[in-house]
Amino acid sequence: MSNITVAVIGPEGYAGELGKKGTSSDITFYNLKKGEHTVTFIEPVRYPERLSSLFFAVSMAHRAILVVDEISAVFGECVLMLDCAGIRNGMLVLRNYITPDQVAPLIRETVVEHYELVPDERARIREQLIEEVTAVTGGSGKTASGAVPVDHAFPVKGIGVVVLGQVAGGTISRHETLRVFPTRKTAQVRSIQKHDDDAPSAGPGDRVGLALKGIEVYDLDRGHVLSASNDIISSNTLSGRASLVRFWPSPLREEMVIHVGHWMQFLPARVAFIDNSGDWKRPLITLRTEKDLVYFPGDRVILHYLDGGKLRVAGTLDLE
Repeated sequence: MSNITVAVIGPEGYAGELGKKGTSSDITFYNLKKGEHTVTFIEPVRYPERLSSLFFAVSMAHRAILVVDEISAVFGECVLMLDCAGIRNGMLVLRNYITPDQVAPLIRETVVEHYELVPDERARIREQLIEEVTAVTGGSGKTASGAVPVDHAFPVKGIGVVVLGQVAGGTISRHETLRVFPTRKTAQVRSIQKHDDDAPSAGPGDRVGLALKGIEVYDLDRGHVLSASNDIISSNTLSGRASLVRFWPSPLREEMVIHVGHWMQFLPARVAFIDNSGDWKRPLITLRTEKDLVYFPGDRVILHYLDGGKLRVAGTLDLE
C-alpha cells in the first residue's frame, strides 16, 4: 500500500470533490482510495485567521495543490509557507482569469515556480494523483524505529484510545511499546490501521490510526510524538542557523517572541541569543520555548511571527 499526502490550499471545501471527508478540526482530511493505494488531502480550514492551521496542513504534506482566486497577501503567505516547508512537488490552479504572467514574479525562486499548471478540473486532478501514488514503490527500506506526531486523539468504545497521525520516519509495528514524547509516559500499539485496513506495521508517509493501551486519552495532545527511537530529542532550548525569507524587513532581536513549527507542534519561543554579524538574514540564534520541542537531530523548523501583519512566515531554522 502506498500513500501520498497533499495539502490543498485555496477556497474552503475545494478538496470536497477530491476525496471523502474524514476527521475535521482546524484542519480537514479528505481521503481518496483506489485498491491498496491512497491519497490524503488536508485543508487548513481555519486559515488565514489561524496561521497554525496552514502550517499543520503543509507540515504533513508530500505535495500541494495551490488554488489561486486572487493575488493577495494571503497568496504570498501561502507561497512562503510552501517554500519554507520545501514542498517541491505541486499543482497550481489559476482561476478568475488570473494568468501565469501575473503570478510569475511572486513565485520566482520559490518551490511554487516549478509547480505544474493544471486546469480547474477536480476529476482530472484526482486521476493524476492516483496515477502518481500507484507509481510509488512504498517504504524506504528503513527498519529504524519510527516516529508518529499525533494530530488527533480520542476514545473509541470497545477499542480504547486511538491516535491519528502520519509516520514521520522509520517503522512502527503492532505490539511495539512507544514513548510519548515529550512526556515520560509509554503506550503499547494494540493495532494499526491504514485507511481503515488493518496492518502489521507502517512506514514513512503512511497515514495511520493507532489503537493504544497503557495510556489515557487525557495524557495525549496534538504535537506529542510516539516513538521508540533513541535519536529523538526533546528540549526547550533550540539553537542553529536561521534563514529569513527574502521579504523579511529587519533583523530578529533578543526577547522577540516567535512561533516554532515542527511536525504537529506550533510553540511560542523567545529569542534568547542572536548573532546578526555578517548577513542578518542568516543569523545564529538560540530560542527557548515554554514546552519541549520534539525533533530529530538536524531537523528544520519553520519560524513564524504572528504580529507580522501581512507577513507572518519569517523563515526557517536548521537545528543543531
